[in-house]
Amino acid sequence: MSAPTASTASSTPAPQATKHKMSFGRWFAEIGWRHLVGIAAIIFAVFPILFVFSASLNPTGTVAATSLIPTEFSLRHYTSLLTGERGPFLRWYLNTMIVCFTVAFVQVFLSVMAAYAFSRFRFKGRRLGLLSLLLVMMFPSILAMIAIYSMISDLGKVIPLLGLDSVPGYLIILLGGSLGQVWLIKGFFDTVPKELDEAAIIDGANHWQVFTKILLPALVPILATTLLLSLVGVLSEFLLGSIFLTSDENKTLAVGLYGLLSENRSNNLGVFAAGSVMIMVPVIILYQFLQRYIVGGSTAGAVKG
Repeated sequence: MSAPTASTASSTPAPQATKHKMSFGRWFAEIGWRHLVGIAAIIFAVFPILFVFSASLNPTGTVAATSLIPTEFSLRHYTSLLTGERGPFLRWYLNTMIVCFTVAFVQVFLSVMAAYAFSRFRFKGRRLGLLSLLLVMMFPSILAMIAIYSMISDLGKVIPLLGLDSVPGYLIILLGGSLGQVWLIKGFFDTVPKELDEAAIIDGANHWQVFTKILLPALVPILATTLLLSLVGVLSEFLLGSIFLTSDENKTLAVGLYGLLSENRSNNLGVFAAGSVMIMVPVIILYQFLQRYIVGGSTAGAVKG
């Protein structure tokens, strides 16, 4: 019996795959409702941003005349802030950047060190220390306002630079919460396999080399996240700043802009909105820069060379 020729085999039609089209009801029940929730969340998040941006461009600068889409466009509010007509805005901006970056980097650095010790070492008082940190984090810093005020006031009598109504003194107050990210970073430390540490130690590495060359590259996503959270938290801090910073040249953006708004809430909305937009700029730039690290793999860079 002869085998079929190539022409005969190629002429045989191939069976067509049956296509099952998903009905609209099933698509909506499985996938569609998620799109609706996402669109609603985007609208909820974007609406206040658009309103603030619109108010910053509205030349009238009043609550009653501000809408989501302004009828007139003007940069007068930005100009009045940058020229110092409504206060030393650039000085507030500089004070805020100094405070934010100093506190954020010190907080992340000390939290990483403490998280490494709590995650990798076993010592007496370890559990008590972790529970104590958790207990302290449960209470807002405003509860210790009177005690902090007395301490800074007494410190200012000895070292005036670190006293009340000074940026270095305000820095010391905020640095009191430098271990606020320990639990978050420790949880990430615990996900990194300890076999990486053991392999490096067998190869002759010490604890500092293991920490800097093995673990830190694996911690880049959580470090970027905690750094961004710290910056945003310090940037939006208002209660302590309004108590300890009273003179115009020492205020931060949150305290200074609130002072402008409290003078005349209706007519100063445009100036306040313009300042808020300029506050967003460094945060957005930093987020775009850290985004690739935040979404990176948890073990990226931890491969032994």
